Amino acid sequence: MYKSAGKKIRERGYTVGTLKTGKKNCITDVEGVKVGHVTLDFPMDGEDYACSGVTAILPHGGNLFQEKVVAASYVINGYGKTAGLIQVNELGVIESPIMLTNTFGVPAVTQGTLEYMLEMNPEIGDTTGTINIVTGECNDGILNSIRKFPVQSSHAIEAITSATTNLSQEGAIGAGKGMVCFGYKGGIGSSSRVIYDELEKKEYIIGCMVLTNFGSKEEFPKEKFSHGELNGNSISKTSDGSIIIVLATNIPVSDRQLERVAKRCGIGLGRTGSHFGHGSGDIVIAFSTANRISHYSKENYDTGRFIREDLPIFNQIFTAAAEVTEEAIWNSLSQAETTHGREGKEVEGLFQV
Repeated sequence: MYKSAGKKIRERGYTVGTLKTGKKNCITDVEGVKVGHVTLDFPMDGEDYACSGVTAILPHGGNLFQEKVVAASYVINGYGKTAGLIQVNELGVIESPIMLTNTFGVPAVTQGTLEYMLEMNPEIGDTTGTINIVTGECNDGILNSIRKFPVQSSHAIEAITSATTNLSQEGAIGAGKGMVCFGYKGGIGSSSRVIYDELEKKEYIIGCMVLTNFGSKEEFPKEKFSHGELNGNSISKTSDGSIIIVLATNIPVSDRQLERVAKRCGIGLGRTGSHFGHGSGDIVIAFSTANRISHYSKENYDTGRFIREDLPIFNQIFTAAAEVTEEAIWNSLSQAETTHGREGKEVEGLFQV
């Protein structure tokens, strides 16, 4: 029998990859990164049920509009309804919290985040330009009455204001409350890796947070998993589904370099068994806290420090991106508990069956 839910995958005796994890094995190991969740779990009219939520990831605790971070996104498969990624890739920065929710919650969450940022920055849309809000989504319609719009703009504000640098909760929490992965309860997962720069004798961190909602039970290698194996899955079929991968680091990289790193997240996703199906929204949002870009400057030029790509450390960064993605996915499954939703439906937690 499997153990009860609530533990990270390493606490169950599984190891992913070879690189050392950060102290919390969480995206908040990247200094300054904050995470907040709002979880909706209550009955509505008739057989409808609110089984959803919002997750906010803040690249730092300051004013994100005034101090933007270098960023990029990468679309593995584009069956998704995100907001803000076109401008992220055009300008190479993120200037808002990164928000996660369900598919039909994107407008409300974007609205709430916009309200929060306008309150913080009265000049936006008046004496300066507009702001680009970043929101990602997966479809939690199996358990959540998505047509009833239980996620409201106020939930976005609450998730942002509750965000902390502590070890984040994972599993059926926040935006992950109603998500399903490999036919079991999925949701929020996180992991981190330490990168050591031999030349500078300095440690860097790569962290990851995922929202998992892909795969079927037929695809899940349960027999191998039960015997302590995680890698080398051979799967003859694939199903639709989605995942949002948020990658954070304090390594000084450019937006172009971040896109290269973001592509390697697909390796970790593939190792778990995903084939990036036709109807799958597999999207990576990546940022670095090393070089902040001021919205207001009297200088004509910005300067920054960026790592060289021909150094051995860059391959470590690629390895770390794959490892944190894979482990974050397993953590979402490992920590998610059996969850009840609309029309009496139930999705079992992997370690509760």
